[in-house]
Parts: sequence; C-alpha cells; structure tokens
Amino acid sequence: MTKAAPRLAVKGLRHLYADRPVIEDLTFTLRAGRAIALVGPNGAGKTTVLRCIVGSAEPAAGEILLDGSPIDERAEVVRRDVASLLDDLDFFPDLTAAEHLDLLARAHGNATPEDLVDTLLDDVGLLAAADQLPGSLSSGQRRRLALATALVRPRKLLVLDEPEQRLDTAGVAWLAERLKAEKKAGTSVLFASHDQALVDAVADETVALTPLP
Repeated sequence: MTKAAPRLAVKGLRHLYADRPVIEDLTFTLRAGRAIALVGPNGAGKTTVLRCIVGSAEPAAGEILLDGSPIDERAEVVRRDVASLLDDLDFFPDLTAAEHLDLLARAHGNATPEDLVDTLLDDVGLLAAADQLPGSLSSGQRRRLALATALVRPRKLLVLDEPEQRLDTAGVAWLAERLKAEKKAGTSVLFASHDQALVDAVADETVALTPLP
C-alpha cells in the first residue's frame, strides 16, 4: 500500500537576498493534523521560508510540494487548500469586522456565510465588535480580525507568521487552543513564533533556523 505524501514537503530550499543566501538547503515535511514551528532569532529567515511556501517569494533552488505536487499559488487547489497570514492586513476602512469576514466567506463559496461569520466572531472574541470598523478596533482586536480572515476560508494547510503578535496573555492562550483544534480537524499548521509557550503548546516539532554568515 502506497504511503500518502505529506501535506507539505520542503526539499533543499535555498533563497537569496541581494545575491546573499539567507536560506540554504532547508528540508522538512509536515503531515496532516500536525504542526511545525519555525524558531530562531530575527534575521534567521523564518518569514522568508513562509513567503516561499505561499508564493510571495521565489526560491533560488529546491522544491516545495503540497500533497505531493509542486505548489503554485496561481493554482486553484492552492487557493482552495492554503490559508495564510504573514503580514498585517490593510482592511477596507468602510467595511465592518463582520462584513470583512462575510465577503471572504462568500468569495470562497461557503453555503452559510452568516452562520460561519457569527461563529468565528464569537470564537475570536469579536462578536461584540462585529459592527465596528477596523479603525475603531484596538491593535489586539485587529490582530484577531486578521487571524479570522485566514480561519474563515477552507484550508488544509494554515501558514502563520508570528500569529501571537499584539495578543495579550489570554489571547495567546486562546490562539494555542484554536491551533490545537485546527490540528484535531486535520489541518496542518506551519507557523513562525518567538513565543515559547505557544510553540510548546502547539508544535509537534520545531525547525530551528540561524542567520547565515
């Protein structure tokens, strides 16, 4: 019986910045329902790795496979199966928190967008702020809304860059439980983090990166 391909396979990844290598020969695999944390100091290339995986940076060498096939951010299967949050979002200033999520839910073909949005707003702690504009939210609330934009869409692979940013202690605890629930549902989670408690709570393994000389 053929063993199923890992959800994500990174093989010999190399990335250059101004002709200087920042990632060299990085290899790891991530299976369904598991989580890997990228750890290391600032400048080690954690965000670069994530950008290569979601297609916003182009590797100089190596392979990135999703369920055994080369990942291509233009492909429908990637848009369907990969959800990510790497940067702070530029929210539409005239759309409420609920309207942002409703727009995304409908764009991804959810059959009951109103129910999904209400459930998600409750989960991320923004139900009381559903009708507020992004500019009226605190930085922590905006971060929760940004996370919700990834969670509102279908996904097999969730890619997050320092998702704990601007969350208080209770928020990080909520995030840990949410990511563990993602794993239980079969989602693969790849995240970069400086928060050791979050890493310990969620990651099944870590990939440690160090700045190249």
